[in-house]
Amino acid sequence: MSYVEVPGAKVPIRMWADPASVEDVAMQQLRNVATLPWIKGLAVMPDVHFGKGATVGSVIAMHGAVCPAAVGVDIGCGMSAVKTSLTANDLPGDLSGLRSKIEQAIPVGRGMHDEPVGPSGLYGLAAPGWDDFWGRFDGVAEAVKFRQERATKQMGTLGSGNHFIEFCLDESGSVWLMLHSGSRNIGKELADFHIGQAQKLPHNQGLVDRDLAVFLADTEPMRDYRNDLFWAQEYAKHNRAVMMALFQNVVRKEFKKAKVTFEPVISCHHNYVAEERYDGMDLLVTRKGAIRAGFGDFGIIPGSMGTGSYIVKGLGNAKSFNSASHGAGRKMSRNAAKKRFSTKDLADQTRGVECRKDSGVVDEIPGAYKPIEKVIDQQRDLVEVVAKLKQVICVKG
Repeated sequence: MSYVEVPGAKVPIRMWADPASVEDVAMQQLRNVATLPWIKGLAVMPDVHFGKGATVGSVIAMHGAVCPAAVGVDIGCGMSAVKTSLTANDLPGDLSGLRSKIEQAIPVGRGMHDEPVGPSGLYGLAAPGWDDFWGRFDGVAEAVKFRQERATKQMGTLGSGNHFIEFCLDESGSVWLMLHSGSRNIGKELADFHIGQAQKLPHNQGLVDRDLAVFLADTEPMRDYRNDLFWAQEYAKHNRAVMMALFQNVVRKEFKKAKVTFEPVISCHHNYVAEERYDGMDLLVTRKGAIRAGFGDFGIIPGSMGTGSYIVKGLGNAKSFNSASHGAGRKMSRNAAKKRFSTKDLADQTRGVECRKDSGVVDEIPGAYKPIEKVIDQQRDLVEVVAKLKQVICVKG
């Protein structure tokens, strides 16, 4: 489908989703965003759903301002995937042992490494600027300085919620490694701090929703936020790189005889801000639950823990600010999913996948998400499909 245009106060709302299918509270959030004085465009992805301040699945382009709640509290959250030389025939019949090895190598949930993990101790990990990156921690907000030890030990860890690590097969039987995570607790603390700071600023007092508070260009609060934002986005990128290296090392060890090789890693943020130019104007483009899909850009659009995912290539559609969806998108809240589904439902919907099937992950059940195939079909003018993947192992926090 192409987009549907819905009138907005300052800009039209371009929707790659059926407006009738979008929950009322999410539509109200979109209308609220379209009232902001600094907004220059709003694109809505097919996985759109209610979020804090701004919907998940929206791309907001502003001139001279940025809204920290429109980035999301997991700054830099995103995906990484890599195709391997393994095939389905190389995998053992019982995948539980392999799943255990992954969980031993990469802490999940609130877990962290006993000691910081970095490039010097990981085969195959190239992380230029590592020392400079950590050196710049001294320049982030004082409010989070006491979290440095935790931040260093959480580097290379998964987290919880919808974050995951997967062993996948494409339609030709090739094995892919894939993972989804962000800037861990340090990113959330920075996001919460700056959202609070923005809400105190005088120019934000008359907004329709205080969670849409913005920082203005050429001000000290904006400079402070940009510094911390870009640092946290870099943390998220390093976090995924370290995890992928740990994941690859597990695979090398477990499939030693196969002498596994790996293609280049595909990686993309889907909660972030980028400086981009459209129609001759420099804009700050916020993607909250959306990936960049410029012409030729590789991206990853995952489904739920039982339905599979897509590797895509961007078509460079400027109407969407060169963006596409970040996943299937939830169709019900976590609490609603827990009330609606049981562990039996979870086992049924994840049949054939080696994964947790206990009450702690019922809120991540496939039935709580929109059908990924429909989400992909709704953005055929934004991306082309390169590969369709189906997970055989899914590690959750």
